[in-house]
Amino acid sequence: MMAGVYLHIPFCKQACSYCNFHFSTSLRLKDALLNALHDEIARRAGELNGQTVRSVYFGGGTPSLLTSAEINAIWTRLARHLTIEADAEVTLEANPDDLTADTLDQLGDTPVNRLSIGIQSFHASDLGFMNRAHNATQARGVLDLIRTSGWDRVTVDLIYGSPTLSHDAWQANLDLIAAYDIPHLSAYQLTVEPRTALAARVRQGKQPMMPDEDVIHQFRMLMAWSTDHGYEHYEISNLARPGHRAIHNSNYWNRTEYLGLGPSAHSLTGRTRQWNIASNPRYIKMMSDGLAIDASETLSDTDIFNETVMTRLRLSDGLELTELAALDASFATHFVQAIEPFVERGLVVQTGSHFTLTRDGRCLADHIASECFVTD
Repeated sequence: MMAGVYLHIPFCKQACSYCNFHFSTSLRLKDALLNALHDEIARRAGELNGQTVRSVYFGGGTPSLLTSAEINAIWTRLARHLTIEADAEVTLEANPDDLTADTLDQLGDTPVNRLSIGIQSFHASDLGFMNRAHNATQARGVLDLIRTSGWDRVTVDLIYGSPTLSHDAWQANLDLIAAYDIPHLSAYQLTVEPRTALAARVRQGKQPMMPDEDVIHQFRMLMAWSTDHGYEHYEISNLARPGHRAIHNSNYWNRTEYLGLGPSAHSLTGRTRQWNIASNPRYIKMMSDGLAIDASETLSDTDIFNETVMTRLRLSDGLELTELAALDASFATHFVQAIEPFVERGLVVQTGSHFTLTRDGRCLADHIASECFVTD
């Protein structure tokens, strides 16, 4: 069995307008929090029951604010308590303004072998709207730096559906990814998350959002671009050159077990999902007292069925009916009946016991999945 590890590094230079992840713009508690993280690794490693770790993901927040020495110290603690595969995928999320020739050299002296760069857009209007810490020059410059640095395992994040993003600008963003031959792209639709600056502006009527038909058009542009440039659109928001699919993200979609460490981090082990307290001071205090777990839940067969339908239909590999039948034969029967109208409308392709979304279906992926859920 293989497993994953996620480490939440909850520090950022500034707050992006759309982000509702847990973070702090103050580094005052950084040393204490990293010490608490070391303790959590030691105390919770056993939850993976000796499984070999195939992927390690430094997320956040902005883990590129860590020094190479801090990354190596975390790795030493992980390696002491977990069995990590020799060629494990080790990803570090990074912002363009944190990456220089020197920092890339220093990262080369750590176990990190894959960079996830949060560019989001190459256009100043979008970056200003999102309140990103980097500018358009840095967004383009980091790709020049990567090209000459020798890093060949790289993914870039882009956002579409922003009210400041024209169709031409979105096409230009995508074409830059292809021009630099970036091997993996994560393209996310802008969503209005609660308790964000963007949500407040929308609620106050100060910020109109892009019309749904324009958002769908930009998603269709993404699908066409992937075909034209040889990228596998292997998950709704993820595209890769052959051989460059993200191992860690694929763990989530395939319901592989993973251990989440750090404040607000979630874990899935067996049928249990649990999550840590989303507060840096309380995380540090709770770890000093024992553990920082805020809550947990035991997943029912219905929960697992609904999660499987949601995640598998997002994948180009699709959903295999036998996996649902393994939970309970009635689930497979329910799914076939629920999905049939979408097959008839040409939104889903059925090949024997296998189901995949068409391009039109991908535009309605969440709706199709929710219509197939079992509700108690």
